[in-house]
Amino acid sequence: MVYTQSEKLMSPTSGEQAHRTSGIVLHSPVFYDLTVWLAMLGKERGLRERLLQLAGINDGERIMDVGCGTGTLAIAAKQRVGQGGAVYGIDASPEMLARAEKKARKANVEVLFHNGLAEALPFQSSFFDTALCTVMLHHLPPKTRRQCAAEVQRVLKPRGRLLVVDFEGFSDQKRTLLSHFHRPHGHVRKSDIIALLAEAGFETIEIGPVGVLDLQFVLASNPGQG
Repeated sequence: MVYTQSEKLMSPTSGEQAHRTSGIVLHSPVFYDLTVWLAMLGKERGLRERLLQLAGINDGERIMDVGCGTGTLAIAAKQRVGQGGAVYGIDASPEMLARAEKKARKANVEVLFHNGLAEALPFQSSFFDTALCTVMLHHLPPKTRRQCAAEVQRVLKPRGRLLVVDFEGFSDQKRTLLSHFHRPHGHVRKSDIIALLAEAGFETIEIGPVGVLDLQFVLASNPGQG
């Protein structure tokens, strides 16, 4: 099945107002990209490929990147799903999305970016094959996390996949200078992610370390009403 630009479910990001959320919204895209580059120490491309592999993204699928930031992962996902697939990136920051759109144009790929909230997704039910939620859950307070998980479960197809990645948190013994890149933003332990997704109706498939910093992943499936 081929997905086209006409499938947009919201107006384009240009001219949109930032949506209100109880979570932390980042509005400095250049600083964000620089921080990621420094924290990854040149491993960002490998990390993206690792995450897309963990999510099991295939050609022709419809993908949602929640809290897409400056769009790097969403662009890589679009390159993987090809012309027959579609990738939607959603973020609460118009500034982040403006940079994401510039990146997509430079990469010559079409990603459908929307200004919106993780806890109030602007998509119809059972719309996506796979959802990505990477390094953003720690920006949300507990109640908003639950709302986000419920919304992702709603918009995923039955048997659709969700990949959640976040910082586990360094122990005092393992704390290094590198850990300070994300220290101000907090972390979410994988045990809490598993409990959160179970409450929303997901079934955990696989968990483990990503292999960069203290990032951990949880891959889950939406039983849905299949």
